[in-house]
Amino acid sequence: MILPGPIRQIGYIVEDLDAALGPWIDLGVGPFFVMRGIPIRASYRGDPCEVTISMALANSGEMQLELIQQEDDTPSIYTEFLRASGSGYHQLAYWTEDFDATMASVRDAGWPVVWLGDENVGTRFAYVEPPNSPATVIEIMEDNEITSGMGKFVRDAAIDWDGSDPIRVLGG
Repeated sequence: MILPGPIRQIGYIVEDLDAALGPWIDLGVGPFFVMRGIPIRASYRGDPCEVTISMALANSGEMQLELIQQEDDTPSIYTEFLRASGSGYHQLAYWTEDFDATMASVRDAGWPVVWLGDENVGTRFAYVEPPNSPATVIEIMEDNEITSGMGKFVRDAAIDWDGSDPIRVLGG
């Protein structure tokens, strides 16, 4: 098996994060935890890339939803998707405790690694393009204390959410 465990997250690339939150909240998904101005260093199709993103996380049951808005127009996996498709469904994410082994399996399967992030956000991550995928890319994220802790925090907030305080800003 190439990918570890169940799908943990569905990701959307959006042009306007604030506008994209409303329809999800209207469906009863939330609360959303918003983080702005996150610098991301990655390899984009083999070349170094630095972008700044804002993102929002919420859970619907066990499934985490991620909305990502790139704040600049630097060529990246995000601007590539927006040019081709506009805002919308982009990725399925798997979390792995053994990032190196999972990435070795991905490479052995011949799946192109199109976005490979370093640990500047606290965890390693990659986007890969498997053949016949139902998503534009599959994200592989290292499941460490940071990702597990944030995942639990977001999931626990959604369990008995009553609709109040639907957008909660984290960080500056």
